[in-house]
Amino acid sequence: MNRWNIPDWLEQEVRERDKYCVYCRCNFGGGTGKGSHRSWEHVVNDANIITRENIVLCCRSCNSSKGAKLLTTWLESAYCKRRGITVDSVADVVKHTLI
Repeated sequence: MNRWNIPDWLEQEVRERDKYCVYCRCNFGGGTGKGSHRSWEHVVNDANIITRENIVLCCRSCNSSKGAKLLTTWLESAYCKRRGITVDSVADVVKHTLI
């Protein structure tokens, strides 16, 4: 279990699935700055929901911008508009949360 209480089996599964930020689709390690580093994210902001559908990897920039906002609210933010992040552009795991 890691320091965010994510079990080893789930951490491995998510790392294999999320090779790019689930929101902006940037390549992890592809540059410098917050956007190129991955961070753990709860799609639904509830630390008690530790499932493959709610635990994802995103870049630090998206994680910082989203913060504690609801996903639907954040997708309407100026940050998402500037970066071209939409309901249609996010990873499938995030799209399923919106259904």
